[in-house]
Amino acid sequence: MAEPVALVIGAGDATGGAISRRFAKGGFTVCATRRHLEKLQPLIERIQAEGGRAHGFASDARQEEEVAALVEKIESQIGPIEVLVFNIGANVRASILEETARKYFKIWEMACFAGFLNAREVARRMVVRERGTILFTGATASIRGSAGFAAFAGAKHALRALAQSMARELGPRGIHVAHTVIDGGIDTEFIRENFPERYALKDQDGILNPEHIADAYWMLHTQPRDAWTHELDLRPWMEKF
Repeated sequence: MAEPVALVIGAGDATGGAISRRFAKGGFTVCATRRHLEKLQPLIERIQAEGGRAHGFASDARQEEEVAALVEKIESQIGPIEVLVFNIGANVRASILEETARKYFKIWEMACFAGFLNAREVARRMVVRERGTILFTGATASIRGSAGFAAFAGAKHALRALAQSMARELGPRGIHVAHTVIDGGIDTEFIRENFPERYALKDQDGILNPEHIADAYWMLHTQPRDAWTHELDLRPWMEKF
């Protein structure tokens, strides 16, 4: 029998990579995507070195034809997609007075439209099997718009609404749909280089550890269906909310 697959859209160096490794550790064949395949190579090699199974794919998650072809290839050649994690960020700051229509639309494509495309294609397979887990990565912007983040907040609000609608439609058909709100800085190179004062809080557990985020995603997938979580927020103990 084919091994179950966890498809991680947006398997970056921090959160997405940690989620990929956690599901590989749990026995899944991981199919990880990024825009550029070469950036996935360290993650694929690490998963394999740790005894897991992983495949990397270059994919523009905003392109319907590419998404459909990717899902079909995985389902036909690797195994059934039991878990989908949509983890694309698109956190770009700009004043509403300076925002361009092109960039606003692109952020929406990345953070919301791509989520719809990938979730729809995977859900079409999952409902036939009457099982599966779809996890969307959200942010503080999913529930609160801040100055300078109109495009990002609009897209993340829309992704959250997508998750809610999918959960209500697909839950009765055996598909667990959940949305996470990641509230706080994450231990990444970007935070270390651009926000050194925030990164300095790491020793006090003041920023999120990607490995711990990944554990929460694994927990969501393994929940019994009589006690499913739809929305889970994760933040450091010192983060205001």
